[in-house]
Amino acid sequence: MDYNNSPQSSGRSSGAAASGAAGNENTEAMADLKSDAKRAAQRTAATLRTELQTLKTDLDALMNRAPSLSDDELTEAHARLMTQFSSLRYAAKGIASEAQRQFNRSMENTSTYVNDKPWQSVSMAVAAGLFLGMLLKRR
Repeated sequence: MDYNNSPQSSGRSSGAAASGAAGNENTEAMADLKSDAKRAAQRTAATLRTELQTLKTDLDALMNRAPSLSDDELTEAHARLMTQFSSLRYAAKGIASEAQRQFNRSMENTSTYVNDKPWQSVSMAVAAGLFLGMLLKRR
C-alpha cells in the first residue's frame, strides 16, 4: 500500500501548509505592529525631548531675568511654565500608555505562540534555563 498517496497523509500536508501560511501572516503582522509601535515611540520621544528643551530654555531665561521682573510678570511667567509642564506631563502619560499597550500586545502574541506551538515553547524555556544555569554556575 502506498502511504504517501493516502487521504490521511495529504490532509496532514495541506494542514501543515495552511499552518505555515498562517504562521507567516502572523509573523508579518507582528513585524508590522512592531515597526508601527517603534515609529510612534520615536515620534513621541522626539516631541518630549523638544518640549523638555523648550522648558529648560524658558526656565534659564526666567532665572536670569527674575530679579528685574515685577510681580505680575513673575505670575505670568509662572503660568506659562506651568502650562508647558502640563504639556510635558501629558506627553509622558502618552508614552506610558503606549508602553503599556505594547506590553499587552507582546503578552498576547506570546500567549498565542505558546498555545500554537507548545513543544517549541517548552524547548525554548528549557534551553534558556540551561543557558542561564551555565552562566550562573561559572560565577
